[in-house]
Amino acid sequence: MPNAIDLHLDRTTQILCVRFDDDTAVNLPAEYMRVESPSAEVQGHGPGQRKLVAGKRAVRITGIEPVGNYAVLIRFDDGHDTGIFSWEYLHQLGHEHDARWPAYLDALREAGLTRD
Repeated sequence: MPNAIDLHLDRTTQILCVRFDDDTAVNLPAEYMRVESPSAEVQGHGPGQRKLVAGKRAVRITGIEPVGNYAVLIRFDDGHDTGIFSWEYLHQLGHEHDARWPAYLDALREAGLTRD
């Protein structure tokens, strides 16, 4: 699995750009990262426990802290700070964005929730 070699947060757009050592790069919006956080708060503690997170359109990243040589902890302005994003997960999020994002929007609609 590729390792991240550069992370850059555009504070204006709230997009995290991650470059990997396999010559790929992904652009991850803060809202997308927040609603797809690998934390137990979002993913649950087992199969079928995933939680749908709504109302995060304006969420901002307030901090990025390294976790060893394999991940970063992302802090969001809504207080969420328990998701450790491994290089593998960041790579996956970037490459699966085109499938995950529409599925998330559909799930919000079906639940009668919004991004705001």
